[in-house]
Amino acid sequence: MKKEISSGAEKAEELTRKKSSSTKKAQPAKAKTVKKSVKTTESKTAEKPANKKKAFAEKKHKKVKKVKKLSEKKLQRQKAREQKKLEAAKIKAEKKQKRLEKKLEHKQKRLDRIAAMKEKAAERREKRRERRDMLKHETKEARNQRKAEEKQAKVEARVAKRQAAAAEKQAKREHRLKVRAEKRADRKERQHAPGFGGWLAAVISLGVVTLALGSMVTYGWLNMNGMQAEMADVHTQSVYELNSVVDNLDTNLAKARVSNSASEQVRILSDIAIESEMAEVILERMPVDTQLTQNMASFVNKMGDSAQSMLYAVARGEKLTDSQIASIEYMYEVNLEMKRIMNELCSTACPKDMIAAMKNKKDGLMVKSFGDLQNNTIETPKEINDGPFSDSVKKVTAKNLEALKEVNATRAEELAREYFADYKVTDVRCTGETLAKQLECFNVVMQTKDGEMMAQLSKKGGKVVMFNSYKDCKDKNFSVERCVDIAQDFLDDLGFEDMKPVWTSENGTTCNLNFAYEQDGVIFYPDMIKVKVCEERGIVTGMEGISYVLNHTERTVADAAVSEDEAKSKINSGFEIEGSRLTVIPFDNEEVMAYEFYGNYGGNDYYIYVDAATGEEIQVFTVIGTKQGKALM
Repeated sequence: MKKEISSGAEKAEELTRKKSSSTKKAQPAKAKTVKKSVKTTESKTAEKPANKKKAFAEKKHKKVKKVKKLSEKKLQRQKAREQKKLEAAKIKAEKKQKRLEKKLEHKQKRLDRIAAMKEKAAERREKRRERRDMLKHETKEARNQRKAEEKQAKVEARVAKRQAAAAEKQAKREHRLKVRAEKRADRKERQHAPGFGGWLAAVISLGVVTLALGSMVTYGWLNMNGMQAEMADVHTQSVYELNSVVDNLDTNLAKARVSNSASEQVRILSDIAIESEMAEVILERMPVDTQLTQNMASFVNKMGDSAQSMLYAVARGEKLTDSQIASIEYMYEVNLEMKRIMNELCSTACPKDMIAAMKNKKDGLMVKSFGDLQNNTIETPKEINDGPFSDSVKKVTAKNLEALKEVNATRAEELAREYFADYKVTDVRCTGETLAKQLECFNVVMQTKDGEMMAQLSKKGGKVVMFNSYKDCKDKNFSVERCVDIAQDFLDDLGFEDMKPVWTSENGTTCNLNFAYEQDGVIFYPDMIKVKVCEERGIVTGMEGISYVLNHTERTVADAAVSEDEAKSKINSGFEIEGSRLTVIPFDNEEVMAYEFYGNYGGNDYYIYVDAATGEEIQVFTVIGTKQGKALM
């Protein structure tokens, strides 16, 4: 019986049959492939020795190349090391050469120093030999004279140094004032811009200014207290500085009372002269009326002048006279009282007192303290070293100027050009107004080829009250007699007529002269003008005529009730009279006619004044610094 198979089974068998037949067909191909693979392996085995040699050769080549490359780097490094060694050796050689050169240089310097020392030693030996020879033949008087001259030269050098420093300080101050004046002038010019444009700008800005005015005024009022406090601090500092200077003066004056050594006296008197000048400068900054500091300023000024004249005397080898010793004692006592008042002021003063002084309150502590100094303490010693009655300013109104027309700033500039035409003025500027002893004046600055000059002209009449120039004088080319003539011509050109020279003194290369008004043979000391002449250039470099301007007026000269012989009989019989004349002098705030007798007593020079109406001796001056100043009788 035939077995029946389903279609699915048939299909499975068919697939199995096909698979087996395909396997049989594929077997020869596989063998073939294997055979081919065997063949390939055999070829590779044959090629392997050849490739290995080639690889070995390439590896060897690379190794040789690498060794060659390393050899080149090593060679370069070796060359670099050798180069560094060469450079190091070169630097070492250069350093060694420099050390040798420096050593040789030091050795040469040492030899030069030794040679210079030997030369100086030889010079010193030669000087000692010359000095021994000189001393053998030098007299005692010549030796004393030489020592005095050497001391004088040293003192003059120190004084010149201080004066140069003071002059430099003054020049700087004048320069600052000049700059301020120029700035004020520029602001003034800008404020007066002409033309319609300026007016239009002013009108436009008026609204803005009006809107801001309220806030500005309020701020200014609030800031005023701060400004016053700052100014009070400045003035307080000035008071403390003045107190310190017065204390130093007290110490030095106390030493001067007992010192008997010339070298110590020179040092002490130098300090007193310098400190007096410092006190005078500080007094100018005090926030009180100048009338309250006038006597104190005059005292410290005279104290400085007295100390300087004593300094010159000691430097010349002279002993201080009894009058000078008495002057030191007087200055010590007055300064002691000044010290007491200043110490009290410093211990009690506060910023409120300074503000009160700035507001000129009469009952303030500052005003009271300086009033005590002015009225009860200070009296200038009756000694003169710059001419009798050289500070005789008493009046506060100028009677001779009252009838004259008042000039403006432009006219003051024109007058200055006329007065100083001989100085070849190139530019004149009025820098403002000032008050000189309550006399209203214009400050005028003039420019010349030799530098700047400054003058003060009175508003009434345009008279020259003060004049000063700043160029130094180094040489002496003109005698005192010639300087007197130069000063006389200068005063004549300024309109000061009938002026007679009454005193002359020299300070280095400057000749200082005092002129007084003469009428009917009578000298009027209240009408005095001081003139300074440069002995190098032969021109006037300074003038101060405030006494003349304030005091000069028309006078009637009365006859003297007492004859000159009667007046002489009132004088000490030991007084050697060298000159006499009839004068008018300031005495007790009045003008008194008196006979003036100039002469010597006990080695000192004196001025003695005898009242021409009563025959009484009313004034005596002792002259200090007679080597620097003398009377012109």
